[in-house]
Amino acid sequence: MSKTSIIPDFADRLSAANAAKRALLERAKAAAAKPEAAQQREARAAIVAARNARTAERKAAEQAARQREAAERAAAEAAEAEARAAAQKAEEEARAAQEAERSAREAAEKAKLEALLAERRAGRKKKKRKG
Repeated sequence: MSKTSIIPDFADRLSAANAAKRALLERAKAAAAKPEAAQQREARAAIVAARNARTAERKAAEQAARQREAAERAAAEAAEAEARAAAQKAEEEARAAQEAERSAREAAEKAKLEALLAERRAGRKKKKRKG
């Protein structure tokens, strides 16, 4: 501060700011030089390493769970597809059996009808010969 004025000028404010910066720097250097600070840094580093290890372990567990779920889902889908294929095959076999039964029934009816017609024809021929 100048001797003539109570109000600080720019140079006074600048020197006061520099002095405050130097004092802050000295306090930081003194704190960093203490052995307790090094121990605290080591403790913080150990905490960070443990946190990172837990995070990596959690991510690995989540990845394994996702893979297991995907494998289970794939197995379920495969089993479902196999069941659908078996059901479709059974349905086709049932349809084929019904078709074969219907064909056999139609053939039997046709043979019965042919026998009936042949009998009628034979009866008419017999009447014709008698007559």
